[in-house]
Amino acid sequence: MEDRIIKPGDLEGDLLTEERVNLKRPDMYRVVLLNDDYTPREFVVWILMRVFYKGETESTRIMLDTHTSGKSAIGVYTYDVATTKIAQVDKIAKQYEHPLTCILEVESGGEEE
Repeated sequence: MEDRIIKPGDLEGDLLTEERVNLKRPDMYRVVLLNDDYTPREFVVWILMRVFYKGETESTRIMLDTHTSGKSAIGVYTYDVATTKIAQVDKIAKQYEHPLTCILEVESGGEEE
């Protein structure tokens, strides 16, 4: 395809319009950690630090919230990121023979910017 240089006189009489594009924010998903009576607390903290890049203090807080409430939100991500993190947790938990489980909940999305 040939590049064309437009000079000021080339557009005389032409109406230039700006096309407005409405962007939609991506749907967001909450990753939720579920409590179980078998996975060691230290392992849960380690998973939160390794997979979700949480600090030790925040990981401990999430683990304790999960233990007392039955479940706790870890973070909100796009669908691809959320499902990847859940798959990572499942794979590591299975390797260590723990029943640790995370689920996906719809957070928000579909709003125009």
